[in-house]
Amino acid sequence: MLALACSKVWDQDLDKKLSVKLGQKILLIRNKEDLNKDFLIKNNITKIFFPHWSYIINNEIFENFECIIFHMTDLPFGRGGSPLQNLLSRGIYETKMTALKCEAGIDTGPIYLKRDLTLEGSAQDIFKRATMLIFEMIIEIESNNLRPEVQIGDVVEFKRRTPEDGNLNLLRNIVQVYDYIRMLDAEGYPPAFLKINNFKLEFINARLENDQVVAEVRIKNE
Repeated sequence: MLALACSKVWDQDLDKKLSVKLGQKILLIRNKEDLNKDFLIKNNITKIFFPHWSYIINNEIFENFECIIFHMTDLPFGRGGSPLQNLLSRGIYETKMTALKCEAGIDTGPIYLKRDLTLEGSAQDIFKRATMLIFEMIIEIESNNLRPEVQIGDVVEFKRRTPEDGNLNLLRNIVQVYDYIRMLDAEGYPPAFLKINNFKLEFINARLENDQVVAEVRIKNE
């Protein structure tokens, strides 16, 4: 039996869609407490897909179950945290969604397959689009019984970004401002901001128009 571990909700019905397409029941795991060996054995789980999972996967999980994670870079380029934000902050607008086997190293496992992913729109838009791509990739992995192959290429590691990295004062041009606002414009992410005297200005819903950025702003006491 398959499990789907997804802590972020970009598609409420992903498990149901997979169940219909694959013709089998899918166990949906939302909470990290349910990702434990006893619970998975009790439910006869053999393989777990991780579309959007924010927590550490313990050794006892990936050593006893086939765990497949999805990473938004062309691995081994871009191993590490905050892949979307690290890509856009580098001015990279086309990437790969990589399905790889989970192992002890961070994003070091062998690869099942890669598919193209464009990084247009807000982070919310991108994550929704990525979820549909992941749906198709899971179907392909299962339908063709794909086996992973070792990563090939030069390793580039990404550092997980912090909320302070969303400070627009650090930027030098309008395109960067636009990219920073949209790459943080998703549920659960701290928005891009400016600090002016005693106020913090937070920006969402950005668009680029004639060499200027038009966006909504929330003004808060700092």
